[in-house]
Amino acid sequence: MGDGDCECRPLGFLLGLPFALLAFLVSLVGILVWIVGILLSCICPCCICVTVLVEVALELIKAPLHVMKWFTSQIPC
Repeated sequence: MGDGDCECRPLGFLLGLPFALLAFLVSLVGILVWIVGILLSCICPCCICVTVLVEVALELIKAPLHVMKWFTSQIPC
């Protein structure tokens, strides 16, 4: 059995839950930043920094998924 064969890691999932909760709160901040960035890009579409702000916000929104994937990958079957 290789590493790709074992997809079910409940211990990693349970250990990652508190950190996923914190990442979820960070993603809420990311949603707010994303909304502000979209509004700013509508007002001034020539600003390149707004595009970078929106990209960072999207990564913040995806944070809980990245945290859970990392935790489940660290725990062996």
